[in-house]
Amino acid sequence: MSTVAEIEAALPQLSTEQLLHVEQALHRQYRQRGGNLIYDDAYGVVTDADLIASAEEAFLAYDQEEAKHAQHRAR
Repeated sequence: MSTVAEIEAALPQLSTEQLLHVEQALHRQYRQRGGNLIYDDAYGVVTDADLIASAEEAFLAYDQEEAKHAQHRAR
């Protein structure tokens, strides 16, 4: 099993406090590596991948609303 799979498998057994510790460790790694960081503050980091995922979610919601309105107009 890969290290990533092992980490993912262990996450559900961690307490909230332990998850917070893991999250902070990940943020430190992002900061040390510095690449692709868009935003970095006390709450965490935002990467290119985060922005792309957020945009995709927003566009999907917009498309769904447009489809609803199109169905209402077709009636």
